[in-house]
Amino acid sequence: MLLTLSFLIYMASAKAQEISGFWFNDVKDAKIEIFKATDGKYYGKIVWLKEPNRDGKPKVDKFNSNAKLKTRPVMGLNILSGFKKSGSTYEDGTIYDPKNGKSYSCKITPDGKDKLNIRGYVGISLLGRTTVWTRTTR
Repeated sequence: MLLTLSFLIYMASAKAQEISGFWFNDVKDAKIEIFKATDGKYYGKIVWLKEPNRDGKPKVDKFNSNAKLKTRPVMGLNILSGFKKSGSTYEDGTIYDPKNGKSYSCKITPDGKDKLNIRGYVGISLLGRTTVWTRTTR
């Protein structure tokens, strides 16, 4: 009985820490789908944007330092790459910010089942910034 109860508590905790699904970024101007790929790592792509460009055309990756990528659409862009689950966090990944064209090391820490603390940093995680994403529906 005790073993069964312990297992159920463990499974509920593991489910609460699952990051797959749809998330609003901190300012709710983009929706990101996080998924586990066949390589066992987690990735996230932009699946919704609040607004197109002022001219009504889709947003492109205009701040990318690679000239060949400046015209790729932001919609569908993978902005989270290569995260591995490590205990209660997801580490060793990167986050790409299409608003400035830069990539950062990143760590994701679930805060309950409906919030993610996304910490982007350069070098060590002390030198970074955390934003909070909230779970949403498709």
